[in-house]
Amino acid sequence: MTENRLERLSVWERLERGRLAKAASGGYAGYGSPAFGQRSLDGELVEDPEETQVVELIRRHHKSGKSLQKIADWLNKQGYTTKRGQTWKRISVKRVLDRLYGKTSRISEVSTQTEAKKKQLISNLIS
Repeated sequence: MTENRLERLSVWERLERGRLAKAASGGYAGYGSPAFGQRSLDGELVEDPEETQVVELIRRHHKSGKSLQKIADWLNKQGYTTKRGQTWKRISVKRVLDRLYGKTSRISEVSTQTEAKKKQLISNLIS
């Protein structure tokens, strides 16, 4: 393995440890954009009042039995957009609901497995 690649892995490991420590202390760990309904303010995740209202609308429509597509269509018709200003799609609504009901997290099991593999690789290179 080249020295450059080893250095990249070392940098990645330091950044990942920092993100995990920040998340463990309740701060925003910087894994992409904050979830819909949240925003980052001074390194902390806080509720975004406007987006939180949309999350509540999504929850109510879902609870009433509307399909994900019908909810997306309704949001678009009302003029609501996603965090990035795009139209709502079925998958966007699903992601909001998954996060709302705790089915997904910002730090996935996949990233934890990837971290373990990279740590093992670094350990093997150093030994």
